[in-house]
Amino acid sequence: QVQLVESGGGLVQAGGSLRLSCVASGDTICISAMGWYRQGPGKERELVANITSGGSTYYADSMEGRFTISRDNAKHTLYLQMNSLKPEDTAVYYCNAGPHPVYVVCDEDNWGQGTQVTVSS
Repeated sequence: QVQLVESGGGLVQAGGSLRLSCVASGDTICISAMGWYRQGPGKERELVANITSGGSTYYADSMEGRFTISRDNAKHTLYLQMNSLKPEDTAVYYCNAGPHPVYVVCDEDNWGQGTQVTVSS
């Protein structure tokens, strides 16, 4: 079992920046790919960005160029640098660590509790 705790959210004006962090603990051997998701008010949860254990990244089209996902495997920490924030970025941002592709005991989809990001106009 992996526990994930997000931090770094807050209130920022449009055009500003925030950096989110997600610290993993527990069965960290189970951690492979990780990602950031977000859920705005009245909306479905959507993928923001994903990163493999080797550092390969993927971004949703609306985020690429503004957001940067990274990780520090030694510290079991995931980051999301968010620049040029827009009001439509307002959402609860969640950290995710999916099931391990090889280790059969690592079969859980792990989520943090979320951190609120509010962008004012």
